[in-house]
This record gives sequence, C-alpha cells and structure tokens, in this order.
Amino acid sequence: MGDVNSPERRSLPVTQAPAAPRAQSQPDDSFYAAIGGHDTFVRLVDAFYAGVATDPVLRPMYPEEHLGPARERLTMFLEQYWGGPTTYSEQRGHPRLRMRHAGFRVNPDARDRWLAHMRAAVDGLGLAPMHEATLWDYLERAAHSLLNSFEESQ
Repeated sequence: MGDVNSPERRSLPVTQAPAAPRAQSQPDDSFYAAIGGHDTFVRLVDAFYAGVATDPVLRPMYPEEHLGPARERLTMFLEQYWGGPTTYSEQRGHPRLRMRHAGFRVNPDARDRWLAHMRAAVDGLGLAPMHEATLWDYLERAAHSLLNSFEESQ
C-alpha cells in the first residue's frame, strides 16, 4: 500500500462510517453517572422521605396525602442538577427553589431536621468519600439557602 501520503494512497476515495450519536461515542462523566445514576438517586430520596414521613415538623410541609409526588420531584431535581436527565425542567420549568419553598416556614429547626434525614440517607448510599463530600456540600448549602424564618414554632 505504501506511504499514507503517497500519490496512490491520496487518490483512493475516502469513505467514513457515520458518526455515532454523542451519547454512545463518549462516556458519561457526570457526577450523576459516577455515583450510579437513577438507582442511586432513588435510594437517596426514598431513605430521606422515610425519615420525613415520621417527622412532626417536616411532614406537614408536604400537602399530598402520601409522599410519592414529593419523592418524584426531588429525584428528578437532583438527577438533573447532577448531570442526569432534564425531566425536572421539562415537566416543571426552572427549579426556582427559594420561590417553591417560600410558602413554608423554613426555620433553623426545620433546616436541621431536613439535614439530619438527608445525612442518614447519604450515609446509607456508601459512596466514595470524594463523591459523598461533594454531594453533602451541595445539600448543606441548599438547605441553608432555603432558610426563610427565624421564628421558633412551625
């Protein structure tokens, strides 16, 4: 065949296979994929809401008779935030977390209870230390950002 740059080689027609879709050609290096994708976020949210279901301060903040819709919303939100499917925005629009929580009194007690249930849920995942620290850092910052009251009672 000779050298790649030889005249004979250059005159051959070049045929290329069609490019594979991006999703198949590049590995998913998102945090979402790194920690296990959908199944991990479902486990996180299910464990979190198991605690919320029996919490006398937090449970009244969820108006649905059962926590299924709240579970679904939080799962979709976290998946999207961490690089997974964009289902949350497709179904609900921009997250607007502060606006969506404005109708609830989120005082330090509610925040701390939320964080305690979430801490137990994160601990139950068995993530690598770096992934756990990254996830926990975000959850702590999010919880603190939603604080909207310093009144003692709910």
